[in-house]
Amino acid sequence: MTLHKKLPVPMLTDETRREIHGRESYHVLKIISEFVESGEELRAIQPAVSIYGSARTPTDHADYLFTERLSRKLSDAGFSVISGGGPGIMEAANKGAFAGASPAVGLNIVLPHEQHANPYQDLSIKFQHFFPRKVMFVKHAVAYVVMPGGFGTLDELFESLTLVQTGKTPHRPIILVGKDFWAGLMDWIKDQLLGNRLISPEDMDLIQLIDDEDEIVEYIFAHYENRLEDLSEQGNDTWSLGL
Repeated sequence: MTLHKKLPVPMLTDETRREIHGRESYHVLKIISEFVESGEELRAIQPAVSIYGSARTPTDHADYLFTERLSRKLSDAGFSVISGGGPGIMEAANKGAFAGASPAVGLNIVLPHEQHANPYQDLSIKFQHFFPRKVMFVKHAVAYVVMPGGFGTLDELFESLTLVQTGKTPHRPIILVGKDFWAGLMDWIKDQLLGNRLISPEDMDLIQLIDDEDEIVEYIFAHYENRLEDLSEQGNDTWSLGL
């Protein structure tokens, strides 16, 4: 069957085509403007670490308190901390960095419900679209720390993994916090994905499970120092550092 026979009849009119073209062109320009504006601002906060996690974690929860302590230590070690700018783990990440020596950054998304901006942001960037926001999380960080969370956290985790695995993003530490929480997922990845040869054995090394905040900071710092050494030897490839 030819393509012509598969297309709807009648075909779109020229007027309808122009309307669609104009509407979609405007939409694309809005997305491009978010890339440009956010990219300019985030250049100033390097190096940075992105922290992902649930918006629903209460302020008295152990995960919230852990994230706040970790973020403060990262901030005092010289790393800006990037979060989604909302409540829960995002707030804890910003709160710790806000009290520290390096900037607390919130990549806020405009939603009709659920998310509101937390007050602990030195730099707050507002996005209308998820796509450029997700790119900024990945592009401007030298490491990703993933706390327990829901669908959004899983989305950010697997996007980061895919970009590093495929070489679209240079190697970055991807650290999962909460061995009990992540154990089932890691077993499934090993049994089903690796077991069925859907990923390579070395892909398992892309993920680190670390539950000690000082060990996390040391791991990220060691990786960053090694990348700086590589940079001095190989040339000015700042993209590989998330700069």
